[in-house]
Amino acid sequence: MKIGLMALAACALTVSGSASAATDENPFARDQVMLDLKGLDLATTDGQQRLAIRMDQAARSVCGEGMARVHLMAERKAQDCRAAVKADIRTRIEARMATASTPSRVQLASAR
Repeated sequence: MKIGLMALAACALTVSGSASAATDENPFARDQVMLDLKGLDLATTDGQQRLAIRMDQAARSVCGEGMARVHLMAERKAQDCRAAVKADIRTRIEARMATASTPSRVQLASAR
């Protein structure tokens, strides 16, 4: 399992914002951001904490930050967007971990 976690840590995810927080509506946000998972060992508490920090930074980049200064409704939309982005990241990581931990079925033919 640790091999799968390390293989996952060697890749990166591209995270996109939800439709409700499109950059047309929010000039303080980006369309997408690259979440770098290099150097993370997700089998350790430290690696998981670092992942949580990177996920939060990515979600804030995509959805915007400090929107309460603009309007409270904008801040609420940004919060909802950040929650959706983090859930999307978790889903993608779990899918990659499942793919990495599933042994590939290779059949070899023998010449007997």
